[in-house]
Amino acid sequence: MKILVNNFMKSETSSGIILIFVTILALLLRNSFLSEYYYSFLHIPIHVAVNDLVIDKPLYLWINDGLMALFFLVVGLEIKRELLQGHLSSWSKISLPAFAALGGMLCPALIYFFFNQNDSNALNGWAIPTATDIAFSLGILSLLGKRVPVSLKIFLMALAIIDDIGAIVIIALFYTSNLSVEVLYVSLFIIFVLFVMNRMGISTISLYFIVGIILWVTVLKSGVHATLAGIILAFAIPLKTKTDDKVNSPVRHMEHNLHNWVAFFILPLFAFVNAGVDLREIDFTKMTHGVPLGIMLGLFFGKQLGVFMFSFIAVKLKLANIPKCTSWLQIYGIAVLTGIGFTMSLFIDSLAFVDDTRYFYTDRLAILIGSLFSGIFGYLILRFAKPKKVCGV
Repeated sequence: MKILVNNFMKSETSSGIILIFVTILALLLRNSFLSEYYYSFLHIPIHVAVNDLVIDKPLYLWINDGLMALFFLVVGLEIKRELLQGHLSSWSKISLPAFAALGGMLCPALIYFFFNQNDSNALNGWAIPTATDIAFSLGILSLLGKRVPVSLKIFLMALAIIDDIGAIVIIALFYTSNLSVEVLYVSLFIIFVLFVMNRMGISTISLYFIVGIILWVTVLKSGVHATLAGIILAFAIPLKTKTDDKVNSPVRHMEHNLHNWVAFFILPLFAFVNAGVDLREIDFTKMTHGVPLGIMLGLFFGKQLGVFMFSFIAVKLKLANIPKCTSWLQIYGIAVLTGIGFTMSLFIDSLAFVDDTRYFYTDRLAILIGSLFSGIFGYLILRFAKPKKVCGV
């Protein structure tokens, strides 16, 4: 178990470092004499047409709607594996991170609502501060080395995975528009085909990819957000082969092959095209507007309050158990780290506010500020929290 967790942590740490680098690079390019070239890069037109089927989007939307579908595919594969065989496979394992994740979604949303309840347009962004960036949070946690027990790392991993499930549900329910019923029926038929393939025990990954691409196109054209096609495809791919060969598990094989592409290419590219906030055009007095305030305070205060409070209540009511070899101060440090929204918050922001200039980029700057403070304070709390004897799980 330790080897699996440590390998995952190493990968997420490296990804987190790259995300920091590309974020700084995007900010520098957007706020320098190269700003025009950066903007032009984001808006390179890409046109794909097959007979009457046309997809015409600028580059940044191909990344947000297309490449991020692969990110959600990997997330879905991870969720499926953890639900069936891993850290979410029993109530004793899932209870504490489930309560923590629930609190970590409710409290930030309520804080955001408090500041924006009288603005119907601003309320579209209520889900922005509810997200947690697993790469950044685990990356910071890994910097603490043996001061953090493996059980605490697993707690954060499970919490972040459940948080992703919440984000997926939110996107599916609240960020779809202009539904095309006819195309949606086609999507449902393709989902049925995937279900039949799964029940027949088909384990050829290339076949799933072909059907998955068709599903992505139909979901995109239906009005439902296209990235959800990645989740649907993930749950259709078999965990086991007919011979129950765990070594050649299609889910594990695909997850292994795609993880590095997502961690070291897709997520950094997504961060690069979305984190380039033009600070020169921001009126910092507008940072007191309800949207940036709701995002910053939701991420920094809402996430830590919700995660810690719900965890404490669950343990005291004996609905869950505190992870082995951990203290409440360490749990609180983890709660603060969950306020690192970054890539997931930026993604939901792009869905909530299609016009990225509506709030003069204060919404995106608020995500960066809330995530930065959560990362710094979470690290400091865990750094100076008295460690207990590290033990296995």
